[in-house]
Amino acid sequence: MTERHAERLARLVDLIARLRDPEGGCPWDRAQDHRTLRPYVVEEAHEVVAAIDGNDPQELKSELGDLLLQVLLHSRIAEEAGEFTLDDVMGSLADKLERRHPHVFGDAPSDLPSIRTRWDEIKASEKASEPGRREVELPALLAARKLVSSLPNGVSVEDPLDAADNEERAGLELLAAVARAWRSGVDPEIALRKVVDAVRVRSGDPRGR
Repeated sequence: MTERHAERLARLVDLIARLRDPEGGCPWDRAQDHRTLRPYVVEEAHEVVAAIDGNDPQELKSELGDLLLQVLLHSRIAEEAGEFTLDDVMGSLADKLERRHPHVFGDAPSDLPSIRTRWDEIKASEKASEPGRREVELPALLAARKLVSSLPNGVSVEDPLDAADNEERAGLELLAAVARAWRSGVDPEIALRKVVDAVRVRSGDPRGR
């Protein structure tokens, strides 16, 4: 990190502390907690993706700043509660990056199959070391993408399976579509959103871009 980067990060940390100050801070920022900020984390992440899809560097720069604001706010709230600090967040991330990239920071094999195998082993080891950690329930489309990307070789979601009802049959068709998209290098979430936006525009829906 350059001196300029350090100065700007320190300035942001000071600004967040000022906004949260009980005496002269912003009433809205002071009133927030982890739970009330949840919708904004999701919203800002989606706006980052929209800026990427729009191929707009200036918009992307702005939206990444808004997403960073969420990290700073949550870190400040946690620090006030004596839970953790921004320094802890950055340290934890640095440790994780080094731990999950032994082919870069160690002497592990650097071929792609070995990298993927080792990555899965490290993540499994991390989960085993934190037995009380709650599994995150992802949105169905994202969960499907993660599933198909992690299936062992030879296992296909397109193999015939017994489906008890129309919902299960429809679900299997959707899962197979996700698998085909991912294998062809397309993120199904982004692809579906693009088509939804296009249909909205065609139909005159004001929500279409």
